[in-house]
Amino acid sequence: MSAVDLAAVIVTVVCLATVVVLTVAVVSLVRTMRELRDVVDDLRDSALPMVDDLRTTVTKADAELHRVDRVIGRAERIAATADHASRLTYRAFAPPLIKGLSLVSGAGQAGRRLRERRRHRRSLDLAANDSAAAAREVSTTVEATGDSSAPAREISTTAEAAAASRPAATRPSHSGNTGRTRTRRRRR
Repeated sequence: MSAVDLAAVIVTVVCLATVVVLTVAVVSLVRTMRELRDVVDDLRDSALPMVDDLRTTVTKADAELHRVDRVIGRAERIAATADHASRLTYRAFAPPLIKGLSLVSGAGQAGRRLRERRRHRRSLDLAANDSAAAAREVSTTVEATGDSSAPAREISTTAEAAAASRPAATRPSHSGNTGRTRTRRRRR
């Protein structure tokens, strides 16, 4: 055997081995392709109903979304109407309510002024009564004693005693007056 024959045998064996390897690869590839086709068929059989269900679900979700959008629109209109109604109610009731509160406050102030005037008049009446009583006592003392300097002492002691015996509520209080009361009295 010559070298050329040996090379031809080696090339033939290598080609046969390559053909065998390629045949095994092709057979394996064909088997894999069949399995892949079966998987694709199974996937198609299960996926198409899923896609139909998904389409139905999306359609229902879209309808629900439109319904929710209408509900939200109605709620916004109701809120706007309620806001408008509350503003109108405020505008309708606020002025009479404020006027009523002002009237009640003014009536309270007028009542306090009347009570103060009555107290002041009572205290003036009491002071006048006390002064008259003191004057009567002085005149009786002057008549009885005949001393003309005694009336001045007697008047001052009698006035001090009358002021001390008078209750605190009936005494005229000028220290408790505020500037506001003084201003109002000056306006009259």
